Amino acid sequence: MSHPKPLRFVTLLGSLREGSYHAALAKALPALAPEGVTITPLASIGDFPHYNADVQAEGFPPAVLEMADSIRGANGVLIVTPEYNYSVPGVLKNALDWLSRVTPQPLAGKPVAIQTGSPGTIGGARAQYHLRQMMVFLDAQVLNKPEIMIGGMPSRIDPTAHEITDEVTAGLVAQQLVALAAMVR
Repeated sequence: MSHPKPLRFVTLLGSLREGSYHAALAKALPALAPEGVTITPLASIGDFPHYNADVQAEGFPPAVLEMADSIRGANGVLIVTPEYNYSVPGVLKNALDWLSRVTPQPLAGKPVAIQTGSPGTIGGARAQYHLRQMMVFLDAQVLNKPEIMIGGMPSRIDPTAHEITDEVTAGLVAQQLVALAAMVR
């Protein structure tokens, strides 16, 4: 019996707050990964300056180039983010703007899964759909299903223990990780 090739996924976190529910979700992912899949966090997007073509003309910031290299070296990317004002957090949009200008484009052809959530009932759906639009421009290969939009995050995620406390939510997240691994393979 052959064993599947080991895969490495990275998480791109759209929240800067250490105690955020999304940071806890991202930290819970390795324990839910299928056999043969490792999941590691990317560096903080908070280390990126505001995008400015004048800054780019002087050279890409090291944090941008390091993240681009990490994404290129991964088999897949998990974007875990809250929804801000019916869209993605500005800091995540800024990071994607920087990454979109790196050559070769690190997200081009890269399998990507998106996980959003909110305290409200729709679980960051608007942010998720805006991200899906952005991924078209970046030529990423976005996993369509299962979609992870976690409504009522405070009752499903423990930000202190970094774990998903709701079994149904944990099961759906695990299914998405299996689907992303299958997409990559």
